[in-house]
Amino acid sequence: MLASTPRAPARGFALASAPRVSRARVRAAAAPSASPAAKRSSSPGDAVRFAFARALPPPPTRRAGTPRAGTRVLSSAATPINLADSADDDAFDDAPSTTSANLAAQILSGVTVSLAMVPESLAFTFVAGVSPIVGLHAAAIMGLVTALIGAQPGVISGAAGATAVVLAPLVARHGVEYLFAAVALAGATQLLCGWFRLGKFIRLVPQPCMIGFVNGLGIVIARAQFSTFAGLESWALWQAAALTAFTMAMIKFVKPPKGVPSPLVAIASCALLVRGLGLDVKTVGDVARVAGTLPSFHLPSVPMTFETLAIVAPVACSVAAVGLIETLLTQQLVDDVVGTRTATHTECISQGVANVACGFAGAMGGCAMIGQSMLNVESGGRTRVSGVTCALAILAYVTFGSGFIERVPIAALAGTMLCLVLDIFDWTSFSRVTKIPRTDAIVLALVTCVTVFTNLAVAVFAGVVLSALGYAYKASKQISATKRVDERGRTVYAIEGPLFFGSATTFARLVDAREESNNKIVWDFAGCKVWDSTAVSALDDAAAKCRERGKAVVLRHLSPSCAALLRQCGDLVEVNVEEDPIYAVAAD
Repeated sequence: MLASTPRAPARGFALASAPRVSRARVRAAAAPSASPAAKRSSSPGDAVRFAFARALPPPPTRRAGTPRAGTRVLSSAATPINLADSADDDAFDDAPSTTSANLAAQILSGVTVSLAMVPESLAFTFVAGVSPIVGLHAAAIMGLVTALIGAQPGVISGAAGATAVVLAPLVARHGVEYLFAAVALAGATQLLCGWFRLGKFIRLVPQPCMIGFVNGLGIVIARAQFSTFAGLESWALWQAAALTAFTMAMIKFVKPPKGVPSPLVAIASCALLVRGLGLDVKTVGDVARVAGTLPSFHLPSVPMTFETLAIVAPVACSVAAVGLIETLLTQQLVDDVVGTRTATHTECISQGVANVACGFAGAMGGCAMIGQSMLNVESGGRTRVSGVTCALAILAYVTFGSGFIERVPIAALAGTMLCLVLDIFDWTSFSRVTKIPRTDAIVLALVTCVTVFTNLAVAVFAGVVLSALGYAYKASKQISATKRVDERGRTVYAIEGPLFFGSATTFARLVDAREESNNKIVWDFAGCKVWDSTAVSALDDAAAKCRERGKAVVLRHLSPSCAALLRQCGDLVEVNVEEDPIYAVAAD
């Protein structure tokens, strides 16, 4: 038989450590995703729309006998696995294998991306205020290192505008040597982030932030293409517009031979058309000279003092943060397109190694580039071969192929990037914005606008903060209390919902001692979880007011985590806790 052995009442705040069954943690199930094969055939725009659809899950329904949300069943006889306890950051899919059949496609994809990277890298060097060769070396080093050791082979890294904007004031005040020191220190910071697996916190970025990030970068990419035609006369402007439209039409409507990326065919066709007609149009060579040498070891010429560290450390931290945010968001987007799940900490480490290498090779560093990454994936680049090819092609342009690359029309590259913008921008967000919660719609619009007018790090931070505030406000409305009298004549308040800083005031009003005539009160937390020190303080304040009126308050059905929090705040509270009885099997 079973014998009930009640534990002696806890005095003050002492809690016994008796084991008890904790309530199961329920995690919202992810929306059903497309199969890897289906994702591999999708466009970047489809991936964005798929991500947006995940922000609108249908109301959860569960029949009797089916697993709870947040579990995965491997077979009908298998035990459900709780996804909330899985190490998401450690589990990752293998990269697609390279075969002889798709090797040519991977190489051609890398060449296509390299052509698009050169003018953008040159433009970002002007933003940072450094020599063009510094940006081209950064594109080659970042691309090569991350392609070799990065988690997601489809991601293309290089000299990026997000980091160039952060580095520009440092170069203006102290010179380019301080830039190299800051980039190396930023790489070391990213290595530490990867070592401590901080990349997993990118999961805290909500889907509206992701959609706003993609839409904002689409606008930024489009704006950058139009800015390349600034200052052109009317006839030259019409020529550039016509060549841009010709390139876009080639990409969209002309089907190239199997294994050949359509953007590469379009760029080559546009270049041949310009040469055949003898048109005088703006080319890569008109932007800047590409010729140079291979990167070599360069120790930053800065004083090794604490004053130097004080100058470069804030910039390095900003570069590391901006670079990792853009990289990890790009990694998530590419994962959706190719149907894989890659480790964030590995990507952080690869970015750190690449930036350290840039700092000691006289390059400006950078991060993942969403435009080039999507272009790579759209052109068929899914393996490390495409990334390595892109980096080696840039080095080839710098050393002995400058004459070729400098003849490529800017209009052809602008048309390629504008086609990419049409694919990655989530046009359905305009119609869906009325169907999602108002807070999510505001976050989406905010992140889009801030990305366009400031930078990605500020945009994502603002979006996460606003989403968190919206969630806290909604959660604060979920707390309630049901009042009843138990068999011992005590008034029991069954608390439901989360108790935290947002709901502490409501909790105090629900259990106000002035509204209770019974001198014996029980607060039942079977349906409530105590989250923070503000909640603990609210418990103590409410209990103190009850004691002032001669009422005894007992807490019961606290979960182990809530009890642990009360122990941790033991000096702040003085409440009585009623432990659940322990049942033991009596001897015959």
